[in-house]
Amino acid sequence: MAAFLIFFIAVIAIVAVIIINSYNDLIKFRNRYNNAYSQIDVQLQRRYDLIPNLVETAKGYMKHERETLEAVIAARNSAINASSRAVQNPGDPQAMQQLGNAEAALSGALSRLMVLSESYPELKADRTMSQVMEELASTENRIAFARQAFNDAVTLYNTKSESFPSNLIANSFNFSVAELLPEASPEIKTVPRMSF
Repeated sequence: MAAFLIFFIAVIAIVAVIIINSYNDLIKFRNRYNNAYSQIDVQLQRRYDLIPNLVETAKGYMKHERETLEAVIAARNSAINASSRAVQNPGDPQAMQQLGNAEAALSGALSRLMVLSESYPELKADRTMSQVMEELASTENRIAFARQAFNDAVTLYNTKSESFPSNLIANSFNFSVAELLPEASPEIKTVPRMSF
């Protein structure tokens, strides 16, 4: 009888350790992807701060392209709103999809601005424009690295939350699957390079 009691207590202890470890791992991986998203947010904010400088510089040269400049600002504002929703719940499928769509629209608007700016040699020669474009290109690279780190962290979290026995713990404690941040489509993934 005593051996059975010891065996029963040992089984309960092992199950408790598995539950505690699985729960703690889920928390750890969720915190990793939340932290990774905060790095994306820093770079997105940097990008959003650069865009008004870009538009202001272009505005002086592109007086007849007002519609394009307004589209860039509207896309920026939409992306800022989507980003603020995503910050509140990184990994939420709806927030990540909205952010991905808003970022794709912003990249598209920036691409159209860059294509149009090619028709303005004075703008291409402007030092401020050159500096802003260089900063923007650098920021785009940082966003790409941060997005990759976030998606890697989300993948680790999702793998843990969907694997046995962690999936039992995840379901019991409402750990939902996190959404990857979609990449921009290939034609708008990077800001076009202008030769200055």
